[in-house]
Amino acid sequence: MGHVGADVTSVCRGRCLFAPSLSFFILLRAHYRMHSIYTRVNSISAFWSTCVMFLLGAVALSSFLFNADPKGNLDIVSLKVFHSKTRRYPFRNEEVGFVKFNLSADLTPLFNWNTKQLFVYLEAEYTNAQGVNNTVVIWDRIVRRKEDATIDVVQKDKYRLRDLSGSFSDVLAAQYSLKYNVMPYVGVLSYGEAARTVEPIDFPEARDAVS
Repeated sequence: MGHVGADVTSVCRGRCLFAPSLSFFILLRAHYRMHSIYTRVNSISAFWSTCVMFLLGAVALSSFLFNADPKGNLDIVSLKVFHSKTRRYPFRNEEVGFVKFNLSADLTPLFNWNTKQLFVYLEAEYTNAQGVNNTVVIWDRIVRRKEDATIDVVQKDKYRLRDLSGSFSDVLAAQYSLKYNVMPYVGVLSYGEAARTVEPIDFPEARDAVS
C-alpha cells in the first residue's frame, strides 16, 4: 500500500507539473497565430495602399498628356461709371462701374477622366491712380459637366466694378480677360486664359448717382 500511495502521489505531481506547461504552449501557439494574422493583414493593407498611391499618381501624371488650349471671343459692349453710396458708410461716396460684355468660348477640351470641374471667370486688370495694379473679377461660373462647357454670354454683367480708392479718376485703361481654373480629382490645379480684349478699355467719366 505504501508503494501504491507513492506512485499515485508521483503521478499527481507529474500531472500538476505538466498541466501548466501544456497551457503555456497553447497560449504561446495562439499568440504566434494571432501575431501571424496581424502581420498578414498589415502586409496586405500596405500592399494595397501602395498600389492605390501608384494608381493615383499615374492618374495625376496622365493629365499632363492633355495640352488643351481652348480659345474664345470676348467683346466689351459698354462700360459705365456712376456715383453711388457705399454700403458700409452711407455718407461716403464712391464710383461704381457696370460692364456689359459678349462672351463665347468652347472649354470642352479641358475635360478628361481626371477633371472634376472648371472655375471660369472674367477679370479686369488695371492700374489705379496710386500706381497699384488691381485685378477684379466681374463674372464667374462653375462648370461641372462637359456638356455645359460651351459658354455663350450676351450683354451680361454680374459683379460691379469697384476700386479701393473709391474713384476711377486718373485710372489707366483696363484689360479684360477670360480665365479658367481646372480642378482635378487627383493632382494640382492648373490655370489658363481663353480670351482677352484686343485693346484696353478706358474708364468714362462718372455719371449721376445710381441706387
